Amino acid sequence: MESKIKILLVDDEEDIRELIGYNLEKEGYEVHQAENGKEAVAKANAVFPDLILMDVMMPEMDGIEACMEIRETPTLKHTLVAFLTARGEDYSQIAGFDSGADDYITKPIKPRVLISRVKALLRRKGEVDAASSSEKSVNVHGIYVDREKYLAIKNGVEMSLPKKEFELLALLLSKPGKVFTREVILSSVWGQDIVVGDRTIDVHIRKLREKLGDEVIRTVKGVGYKVEA
Repeated sequence: MESKIKILLVDDEEDIRELIGYNLEKEGYEVHQAENGKEAVAKANAVFPDLILMDVMMPEMDGIEACMEIRETPTLKHTLVAFLTARGEDYSQIAGFDSGADDYITKPIKPRVLISRVKALLRRKGEVDAASSSEKSVNVHGIYVDREKYLAIKNGVEMSLPKKEFELLALLLSKPGKVFTREVILSSVWGQDIVVGDRTIDVHIRKLREKLGDEVIRTVKGVGYKVEA
């Protein structure tokens, strides 16, 4: 018997958990619930969910803190995390992605639309996992990236990268000399079903340059970015 996909739903409002949980269970998902970030971390370590849908503003521990703690847990590094919140400001979205989130869904959202986003996230996870297994590691300019171990090393020193920075770096290093357009970067790192602006890419590139040095990633004006071969 095939095991169900597990989703952890985290929100301090019980009525929201009940509504979303009901619709997810109708689709055949196994749903677990938590009412704050602290409880979410504990539940995630207990049930190892495939996806966590989590509010940002919560008591005891907010969603950003919880996501960062989850991303530091080796057994949960490949768990999808999507923020489900009424906050739609750019700074909040950037903070969410920097903490390691895979998606940022603003409330209110119709249940059918949410289910569609959930399915798209899980489908993309399967595609990324398949790609990662075929291109497990790469070593360019003294930078070593191992997708399977979620490991990035520069000149022998291990780097701590948020998930989106890691995926962006791995993409650029996968084909040195190739120019990756903004459209390809958005599709490969954030997915076609997630709407983010050019500013999000620029912020992640800037943060990578701060850690790698300005000479590693080159801007091809009007096109995108590349790593020299």
